[in-house]
Amino acid sequence: MLLISCPNCGSRDETEFHYGGQAHVAYPENPNELNDREWAEFLFYRDNTKGAFAERWLHSTGCRQWFNMLRDTVSYEIQAIYPMGAPRPDAAAPARESGTASLAADSTTTGTAAPSTATTSIAGSTSSASTTAPEGATK
Repeated sequence: MLLISCPNCGSRDETEFHYGGQAHVAYPENPNELNDREWAEFLFYRDNTKGAFAERWLHSTGCRQWFNMLRDTVSYEIQAIYPMGAPRPDAAAPARESGTASLAADSTTTGTAAPSTATTSIAGSTSSASTTAPEGATK
């Protein structure tokens, strides 16, 4: 579970927030001049960065304000939280505010691999072969 620091309300559970997509996506200057492919690219094509990624978030059950977050998509570490309209902070700079991610094996928000089933008994199975899920597999 992520602990997100709302700029207005302080630290809150991630269930109070809604993800709003990639931050800093500029609206087309002349949208009427775009062809269908260009319009579709603006609407649907987004970066899928592995590492630091700028996102928009809404504190939907709190102050109902939008803000930007720089978050590592691999470790879920929140590197910075900054207001809408502000430029993206440097990912290498020290984090102004931080969040945490649960490292519990049963957490679905951390992206951890499924727990090992090597010691789990399967009814009717006489095989001694390991049934450990491959790395990155999900339940």
